[in-house]
Amino acid sequence: MTPNLTIILVKPRDPNNIGAAARAMANFGLEELRVVSPFEPTWRSAVSAVGAQDILLKARLYDSLPQALGECTFSLAATALKNRKLGQPVISLPDLPALLEEKTPGKTALVFGNEKTGLSNEDIALCSAVLHIPTTAKQPSVNLAQAVILACYEMARTRPANPKPAPAAPTRATFAQTEMVVEELEALMRRAELKTDYSPEQRKSLLRGLLHKTDLSKNDLFFIKTFASHLNASCGRSSDEKPQS
Repeated sequence: MTPNLTIILVKPRDPNNIGAAARAMANFGLEELRVVSPFEPTWRSAVSAVGAQDILLKARLYDSLPQALGECTFSLAATALKNRKLGQPVISLPDLPALLEEKTPGKTALVFGNEKTGLSNEDIALCSAVLHIPTTAKQPSVNLAQAVILACYEMARTRPANPKPAPAAPTRATFAQTEMVVEELEALMRRAELKTDYSPEQRKSLLRGLLHKTDLSKNDLFFIKTFASHLNASCGRSSDEKPQS
């Protein structure tokens, strides 16, 4: 089993694709499914989830992707690269298992968009990296259920039969913890009037990308947040102390 890997489906439209994704997970030893705002209210009874009804029944439902990413420490947005302007590193599917072996312990999410539009640029920006499934230029996109099957198979194919215990490593920061630091740093940028040509969301996306690149531990991130909080508080006091004209 792969307890530290979760599959997230964002706004899936077809219950049968959700069921097929659950079946693929069962085929290759994955158990945790998260679903964000599914289109159909009957998705838990998808007939395509042959032998995987338990995965559907215990799947966790969320209203938004940030909620679903909550305690995840690393995430990959599965998307075709055509017409995408990406700020994160792009990981080809065959390279994914080796990449995850290098990561310190924590929960990793593979994030898939809906069948019609895929993941939005905003959803992709929330993830640590982009997962690319190599395809021909003529047909760059892959069906949702097929994409999940390919990812699950690749993870299972390279999984060692007798994995060695991972060495102790610093606890990695979760998505939710990282977002708190992003909020503090964006407030500092706003006060310092840095990147004023950027919108608040663009500044947050920039900061998020920088934090993902550094692969910070939970303690490292806590220090940055504390430092940023003190600076924000000091800036606030300095503004209050300015003489009124």
